[in-house]
Amino acid sequence: MAGGIGLGVCLSFLVLIVVGTYSAAAGLAGGARGGRPLGLVKGAVPGKYQDLVQKWGTLCPALTPALLAAQLYSESGWDPRAVSPADARGIAQFIPGTWAGHGIDGDGDGDRDIWDPNDAIPSAASYDCELAKDVAKVPGDATSNMFAAYNAGAYAVIKYGGVPPYKETQGYVKSITDLAKSFERPVGRVSPSQQAAAAVYFAQKQLGTPYLWGGDGTPEDNGRFDCSGLTKAAYETVGVELPRVANDQYNAGPHPSRAELLPGDLVFFSDDLTNSRAIRHVGLYVGGGYMINAPRTGAVIRFDKIDTPDYFGATRVTKEGAEALPERSAAAPKAS
Repeated sequence: MAGGIGLGVCLSFLVLIVVGTYSAAAGLAGGARGGRPLGLVKGAVPGKYQDLVQKWGTLCPALTPALLAAQLYSESGWDPRAVSPADARGIAQFIPGTWAGHGIDGDGDGDRDIWDPNDAIPSAASYDCELAKDVAKVPGDATSNMFAAYNAGAYAVIKYGGVPPYKETQGYVKSITDLAKSFERPVGRVSPSQQAAAAVYFAQKQLGTPYLWGGDGTPEDNGRFDCSGLTKAAYETVGVELPRVANDQYNAGPHPSRAELLPGDLVFFSDDLTNSRAIRHVGLYVGGGYMINAPRTGAVIRFDKIDTPDYFGATRVTKEGAEALPERSAAAPKAS
């Protein structure tokens, strides 16, 4: 990223945190069902799947587009050719036997193709809503019971009168409902982060350090970072474990608007503004329209403006959001 500014102005930016810039304009958006927003954040779902997720995510009261998006992202990372070790297939990760009983012809073209997102995404929503109907008489939160039935089976939810006491099932329900917040279009203020100031303080101490592609700041890297390595290390100092890859870091919390940005928010950049999976750069917002970032080979960690044509959006990191992210192999480049 071009347009860096000198270290001599560091303190003027850090004063923004000291004097307290934790105030943000309220941003109102679409309706909600049962307190859960129905709208999706622009770009959080890849553009070619956005309409499908928005449409089928309202199939039944227990489901929202953000919940369906979180489930699909968790299952496959939006990869329509994904295959798991258990032979779960496609973007919705259906086992062939389950697909045989629950796959639908979502696009009305006369076939039910497990590999086709136009069938698989509607089938995922349809199956979720079948399960919601199966456990509709069980006390408690309908959404939690639906996802518990998805993980452990409807019988277990009925037997225990709610989410069963299985660690895996409880973890699955929590991860999907927490992760959904990173796909929701906020209906009000996004709560300030409690860890942001310390993360910015760490990043500020790295100013002037040379960039290293793939750098994590280890002794082997001579304390050097790339962009996502820097943001990951900054939040590790406050006990928040972010993914290594920038486009996965985008899903570590809700998304404040540009007008609501606060110091400590992660800010992202992409050449495709319709698809969060195409994000290629991340920095740490410090206020006044600037971020601390590790820009590129040959540069040093520095301040840069965020208002560029490739600005994608921001994430307000939460511990719950980071913990909800699925573990993925870092096959893609780690950062810019």
